[in-house]
Amino acid sequence: MYHDLNITTEEKTTLRNAVSWVTLLIAAADGSIEEEELAWAEKITKIRGYNNPDKLSDFYDEVGKDFSEVLQAEIAALPTGQDAIKAHLSAKIETLNPILAKMDKAAAFHYYKSYVTLAEHVAKSTGGFLRFFSVSVEEKKLMGLPMLQKIVYVEEES
Repeated sequence: MYHDLNITTEEKTTLRNAVSWVTLLIAAADGSIEEEELAWAEKITKIRGYNNPDKLSDFYDEVGKDFSEVLQAEIAALPTGQDAIKAHLSAKIETLNPILAKMDKAAAFHYYKSYVTLAEHVAKSTGGFLRFFSVSVEEKKLMGLPMLQKIVYVEEES
């Protein structure tokens, strides 16, 4: 699916980098980026590379090749202050909207859903007792990625 999207190479890079942006947006939401959140996001990208029911395996294979390096570069480029970080990453994630709008509805839905579930996984990766009640108020506000236009798609039965 990733290679048949009829989007530019630059847009494909944006799709890949967005995995790091989503990770950092949620990880930084409560004021500190914890190593456990980053490690969990990296683990998810690897798992999705070989076991993805949403047909995004080849996408996550690509993401996984340099995820750690991209993530570290993005961390180094973050502005100072929680509000500035949130605004910076939200603006980057928002650049996905026109790219997703160019795709067919099914593909756009799978990417959108993938980013939202990644945000949920990162939010739930730390804190709480046995990870119950582990999502902070700040993370919860961002978990649904409100800067992205919601994409709803109902797969037709064949």
